[in-house]
Amino acid sequence: MYNQGWSDQQRGVQVKALNPQASDITVYYTGLLNKAGATQVFLHAGFGDPKHWSVTEDYRMQRTPEGWKKSFNMEDNTVSFCFRDSGNNWDNNNGNNWTYRIT
Repeated sequence: MYNQGWSDQQRGVQVKALNPQASDITVYYTGLLNKAGATQVFLHAGFGDPKHWSVTEDYRMQRTPEGWKKSFNMEDNTVSFCFRDSGNNWDNNNGNNWTYRIT
């Protein structure tokens, strides 16, 4: 792992870079939906300006003993994201979503 990354431990969200350029990342999630017993969690992500997402994707996350995770390629230097479960319950950081930027 590389030192680049970001964490919101209080809400159970962490991002880790998989290469020095941080163009490939893994998002880890142990937040509200996980604690509520979700059987599947999806990462809903959009690239570019956090107020005007483009290239939005829903990624199926993998369950691990530590929670949920998903690795993907950054299509821009900024990704905004939130989470939903298979019951269409959302964790969007109280409407603020989360944002990770490659610096």
